[in-house]
Amino acid sequence: MLWSDAARGLVVVALCVIAGCGRSPQQQTGPMQPGEDGSTAEQPDAASGSDGSGPGERDRSMALPDGLVASPMRTAGPITVDPETSKACPEGMVLVSGEYCPFVGHRCVDFIDEKADRCAKYVPPPLCEGKMERRRFCVDRYEYPNLAGVKPAVMMSWIEAFGACRAEGKRLCLSTEWTMACEGAERLPYPYGYTRDKKVCNIDRPRPAPEPDMDAFSIPRKTGREVARLDLRITSGALEGCVSPFGVQDMTGNVDEWVINEQHFDKVLKEGEKPPFVSGLKGGYWGPIRARCRPITPSHNEWFRFYQVGFRCCSDAQDAPDGVAERYLKKLGNYLRKTGAPSSPAP
Repeated sequence: MLWSDAARGLVVVALCVIAGCGRSPQQQTGPMQPGEDGSTAEQPDAASGSDGSGPGERDRSMALPDGLVASPMRTAGPITVDPETSKACPEGMVLVSGEYCPFVGHRCVDFIDEKADRCAKYVPPPLCEGKMERRRFCVDRYEYPNLAGVKPAVMMSWIEAFGACRAEGKRLCLSTEWTMACEGAERLPYPYGYTRDKKVCNIDRPRPAPEPDMDAFSIPRKTGREVARLDLRITSGALEGCVSPFGVQDMTGNVDEWVINEQHFDKVLKEGEKPPFVSGLKGGYWGPIRARCRPITPSHNEWFRFYQVGFRCCSDAQDAPDGVAERYLKKLGNYLRKTGAPSSPAP
């Protein structure tokens, strides 16, 4: 389907609502006004610094919902932020460097819901199969707009997320990049260890009652109100234990995150089979779902928006990029031009 002029306009409007039209999130000088479509990211209160530090950040745990703990005990190994982060990555991003395993298996010994693939406890070690690949890239520490003490943006389509990252000189993460940033060198099922813990990350919250009003999402004057009713986001960084071994926050739970799904280009298709969407969702949101590092939801197209869908951005390492994203961005550029997209994927 080709992009119409009207569709292009909608993308610009949505990006203006959440990104401030020409300013990076770090340059926002005041609270953003919520749009009727609900695509907003709340700003720090007046007591906090522009980066979410100061009194506002110190008091984040005061607003946590029942059951969540700001600094719980982690079952995984130590958090190790690469000392080369400052020279390899822009401010606000974390360096992820190491060996990526293409196929990982975890053994669950205690299912919460086997049909829904929700596991309470896995046992190490994980099984790794396939050729290892050296990876080195940067990832935003927090969900977009990448500010501590701010709720992440939602109601963003893959196309809008793609454009927002590009506006900052970044890009959407490859699904494999997102996975590696979440699981760490040990290839953990959860960023915090082998045992699921709803006190650590914003997960396993009850489903809304009543269920989402799907009609409201197609009526702009009703959308914002419905998003607010369903909203169970917490501010980025409030859960200090919800951090990956590389030091990336809130990768499972809180909001689903858009990624570039490499399987759109790589999957060997059977006769008559269509490739999966180039858009994928990782990490899950606050509800009772898988909320692990490896799974991906490939069933939503690039235009899909919903009350719990957000994203974060990645970029190449400035000192020694691994070259993997470059290969896929060329393929993605061809795909977007074929579909009539208004811009190429490279910043």
